[in-house]
Amino acid sequence: MPDIVTVGGSPASPSRCATTLGHVRRSMAGRGFTTDAVEVRDLDAQGLVWASFDEPTIRTAIDAVQEARALVVATPVYKAAYSGVLKLFLDLLPPGSLADKPVLPVTTAGSLAHCLALDYALKPVLAALGARHILQGVCLLDSDFEYGPDGAVVALNPASAERLHQAIDALAQPLGKPHPQPQSDPLAPVAILEEVPA
Repeated sequence: MPDIVTVGGSPASPSRCATTLGHVRRSMAGRGFTTDAVEVRDLDAQGLVWASFDEPTIRTAIDAVQEARALVVATPVYKAAYSGVLKLFLDLLPPGSLADKPVLPVTTAGSLAHCLALDYALKPVLAALGARHILQGVCLLDSDFEYGPDGAVVALNPASAERLHQAIDALAQPLGKPHPQPQSDPLAPVAILEEVPA
């Protein structure tokens, strides 16, 4: 059972949401918490549209959300609301799926005006799914990111990263200490995995 599951609601890859959620997972892992990721764009598209609860990728994603101790949900702001692909996934979650879980909502937006979607669109749907401990949330603007020569997002700027870290602190606080991890066999081969930004 992962401590924290991040849910990415951007239909694009790479994306500012994916960069942000990667930052969250690395920070939480550095504190000793286990993490998992659900990228809605990677789920079966037909299964999402037709609400196929038993489609394997969708079933796995729903189970991950329900088993997590805490969630971070990130979405770009489109038309003053969260993304359509995120809406499709959230509609598949059973009632009460977010009960007793602290939830950190994150939006990426083009302007400060778009940040209103955090409070008036995203938070209400999270509450409708049973979330009672919804953190203040973070809205990140285009200017909060650093970009490579090709225009691709490479990182958050230091000031914005600090703001996100404060939100991560608030998310970690109600979780207490990380669950102890099972001891690995010292003679077993070790696989080294490197996270590749989405």
